[in-house]
Amino acid sequence: MSNPVSLEVCANSLASALAAQEGGAVRVELCENLKEGGTTPSAGQILLARKLLHIKLYVLIRPREGDFLYNDLEYQIMLADIRYCIEAGCDGVVIGMLNADGTIDKERCAEMVSLAKQWGLGVTFHRAFDMCVDQLKALEDIIEIGCERILTSGGKSTAMEGATIINHLVEQAAGRISIMPGSGVSEANVADLVHFTGVIEVHSSARGRVKSKMQYHNDHIVMSTVPGDEYSIDVTDTGRVIELIRLANS
Repeated sequence: MSNPVSLEVCANSLASALAAQEGGAVRVELCENLKEGGTTPSAGQILLARKLLHIKLYVLIRPREGDFLYNDLEYQIMLADIRYCIEAGCDGVVIGMLNADGTIDKERCAEMVSLAKQWGLGVTFHRAFDMCVDQLKALEDIIEIGCERILTSGGKSTAMEGATIINHLVEQAAGRISIMPGSGVSEANVADLVHFTGVIEVHSSARGRVKSKMQYHNDHIVMSTVPGDEYSIDVTDTGRVIELIRLANS
């Protein structure tokens, strides 16, 4: 294939980022708290990721879970996080803000893009795009403010459900911006997704469940408001990364 399909891994930790690199991903989107849709990772995660990764490092700029309508204080936090990523030597940031009416917050997004790009960082617009009122209009707005790609599930819960819309977005974009499908992308569907939509890059966490090495388990306590397994964590699986890339290019 003359233009191989590349994989960006949504890495929820430094361990996941390193597994993504080992598996052949071209880029990681470093974040934390994937159960909440992802938030900005810690300074330590960013610094060590930059030290240990030779592939591209993009950092999610999202101060909290929930919607993408941010107040002035939250916006200042996001700008501060972008400045930190610049100082840390990251390759790019991942942003997204909406107005209350579901349109793209062009003014403040443009300010974030300008800040990042003046220091040579790339910018991805994240799945706030999937929550907007008019995706075709939003696509033009995001191109105008200068982002290089849009991460999207086509406005649906998974990229496969939104595949038809993603295909329309690729056609409308006409090479002006990259459309990158994400959400539920797996070995079972990545080949069909690529063939149907014509995308050249895909996004997946490629995670597997890793059991804790703790010998003692306290089974009489829940450490979160959401019941779950306190003695296992999700980490990107190198083998899954390799297989996803193979299937995307099959």
